[in-house]
Amino acid sequence: MKSYALILASGKGKRYGTDTPKQFIKIMGKTILEHSIEAFEKNPLIDEITVVITPEYKMQAEDIIKNNNYKKVKNIINGGIERKDSSYLGVMSIAENCKEEVNVLIHDCARPLVSQNIISNCIEALKNHEAVNVAVPLTDTVFKINDNHIDKLLNRAELMRSQTPQCFRLSLIKKAHELSKNDKDFTDDCALVVKHNMAEVFVINGDIENIKITYPIDYFIAEKLFQNGK
Repeated sequence: MKSYALILASGKGKRYGTDTPKQFIKIMGKTILEHSIEAFEKNPLIDEITVVITPEYKMQAEDIIKNNNYKKVKNIINGGIERKDSSYLGVMSIAENCKEEVNVLIHDCARPLVSQNIISNCIEALKNHEAVNVAVPLTDTVFKINDNHIDKLLNRAELMRSQTPQCFRLSLIKKAHELSKNDKDFTDDCALVVKHNMAEVFVINGDIENIKITYPIDYFIAEKLFQNGK
């Protein structure tokens, strides 16, 4: 079964605090977009890559992809307003081009440090599961608040912190998105599958270095990790 990577790179990067979307900020001489594409480009188990980009930056992304001569990037499409919209558009574009069942690994471009082990382990897990989530254990105490007061302490041994890629059989995630067209309060794709009780989501171990670049401090952490040969 073929495996497709869907890289979501259409965020505005508002929390990062710059005019340039963070996917075009450079770390060690390469944009975050390049690092994320290359993680999937060099994995032998990935057959094709689709990039979902902010419409006004599509030409810039096309130039980057052309200049790097990426072989697996077959499609660059415009993203939507929210992450869920961009994921929907990406999933549907793959579905339109596929006449057979495939695996889809949906990855946030803002995680440029995703490892080859994570990608390969996701595809291996998809041999036995229809939906796979990557996650790491929590190390901090977590609690629920009410009116700025601690309302309830949560057992962190029962909680994990989600990462990407999130991985699915194409038919499953396509149906999940179709059933959730009018839902606006979902920030990842596994939640759509869980909401509609469509399949059990199998969880594999992520990596604490698979950080999401959201704030400027994350950039400096990522730079150090790349400098250390990550």
